[in-house]
Amino acid sequence: MTSQEIQNRFITIISCSRLIKVQCGDVSHAQLLFDKSTKKTLFMYGAMMKGYIKNNSAKKAIDLFKEVKNPNEVMVNLVFNACAQLATEKELNLLKSISSMIPNSFYSNHYVLTSLIDAFIKCGDVKSAKSLFDKSTKKTLPMYGALMTGLTINDREEEAIAIFNEIHLNELHRENHNEKQINLLFEKKTDCFEANITIYLCLIKALAKLGILEQAQSFVQQIPSSVLADHRIQNSLIHMWGKVGSVDEAKRIFENISQLDHIGWTAMINSYGLNGMGIEAVKLFHQMPKELMNDLTYVCVLNACSHAGLVDVARSIFNNIQKKTEIIYTTMIDCLSRRAAFEEAQQLIEQFERDHAPALTIYSLYSLDVFIIHKVLVPLLSGARNQKNTKLSQEVVDRMQKLFPNMKSSLVPASILLANVYASAGDIEKATDIKIELHKSGCKKQIGVTVTDIDGKLWKFRAHDRSHAESAEIHEQVDRMSKRIIEHGHKYDASWIVRPMQPDETIETLLCGHSERLAMAAHFIRNRKPKRIQMTKNLRICGDCHEVTKLVALIYQCEIVVRDTNRMHHFNMNGQCSCQDYF
Repeated sequence: MTSQEIQNRFITIISCSRLIKVQCGDVSHAQLLFDKSTKKTLFMYGAMMKGYIKNNSAKKAIDLFKEVKNPNEVMVNLVFNACAQLATEKELNLLKSISSMIPNSFYSNHYVLTSLIDAFIKCGDVKSAKSLFDKSTKKTLPMYGALMTGLTINDREEEAIAIFNEIHLNELHRENHNEKQINLLFEKKTDCFEANITIYLCLIKALAKLGILEQAQSFVQQIPSSVLADHRIQNSLIHMWGKVGSVDEAKRIFENISQLDHIGWTAMINSYGLNGMGIEAVKLFHQMPKELMNDLTYVCVLNACSHAGLVDVARSIFNNIQKKTEIIYTTMIDCLSRRAAFEEAQQLIEQFERDHAPALTIYSLYSLDVFIIHKVLVPLLSGARNQKNTKLSQEVVDRMQKLFPNMKSSLVPASILLANVYASAGDIEKATDIKIELHKSGCKKQIGVTVTDIDGKLWKFRAHDRSHAESAEIHEQVDRMSKRIIEHGHKYDASWIVRPMQPDETIETLLCGHSERLAMAAHFIRNRKPKRIQMTKNLRICGDCHEVTKLVALIYQCEIVVRDTNRMHHFNMNGQCSCQDYF
């Protein structure tokens, strides 16, 4: 098939789907017309599939695809889109089956290839997606974007940034007339510039997830001014600067946007909240036009209150929200739990359950209401962890296991958190028993990793890591740091040890082996005297590490910024943290 024929088919599909939408008004009427037709063409099948996908009925699109004996590139492209929408293991198996049977010529169609890469990623098979990408001899910007997005979603943001580096700058800014024609087949607004925007949005998301200021600054300098002027890029940058701890830069962009939308307002509120500036977040929230507010706005401002201890302010905002959604309840419960207001938090859960009664049959475990009730229990458990409240923690986990016996992906972290509560309270035996049961069931605990930038190179550390060439120096520096903080009065807190100690271990050696301490020590070896250190950790920082980092910032007169799973911590040279020990 020639390139022109492929283009014609795509144009026909779009025309058919639009015609169905205009003439029939909904998919049901289109289905009636389709069923009555005695001679169904591939174009009609494609139009119906596209209509199903647009109306979130991907399963029907897949069922329709299975009726066709010799599907063309357009239909294969659409079924890949349908699989991406559902994104279960069943669809992943279907993807593998279809992709193994289609003619090799289909792989020269970059629409088909991009859709397949995207579908593999959304179904959780990054390996297959990357293999397809690597084998392609003619990579397009949409292919780069699909892979970068997938890598970032799957916590492989460094690889996503590396993919960006593979893109030649002239490819990002080329004006290829033929490419432009093909892009116009889907949407007129999708031109070469739009493809550039997509790539840069993927880059910014990856940088935000990485959370290292130096890396963000380096790459943002490469973005052309014409791209920086785009409102989508500006909104994304506000979010990114907040995630890397540069609130001033986020504010600068926010104040220079000519026409702010709800995304820009919400991103700035969130940036304040993440960085412990709850008062500023609330102030900006009250300045925001009410017609622009949505669920995410309320979540961000309540989260800002949660991280700043502004419980009364949060109550006031929460009570004035007319339509309280599930995620809004979740955030308010988190706010109450952080202040150990467990009774009030439980009352709020009960209030939610009265309005959203869960169906406790096995089939209803996948309903939205049950899923959300699970989500509102998790903040309560996290708050109980902070207070070392084993009784409440056990009650919460027991309740989750009763309501959601099949949701193992969520019960595992809850059980690990419960084990840590028992360990913090001194009951190591009980904590060990829980972890042994998890191990027997084949569950794996997420490994803690800290990432930092040293002289323009990213360093990664795990607990007690000795994989680095400089490990001997790093551990010697950890020992020196330990002696100095002890001289300043620090006493290691054994309650943050969550496993039995081995005969050759001590409280000090166990806690000093935490990944963030190794990362800090790496900055000080070889007589380095940094004025600023930034780290990103994929788990929550422990209480002992938090106290130690405050002392390190004071003793070494170095600003230290740590982003954990909850928030940003700015450790100042006066020995205080921006979270005011409220995390």
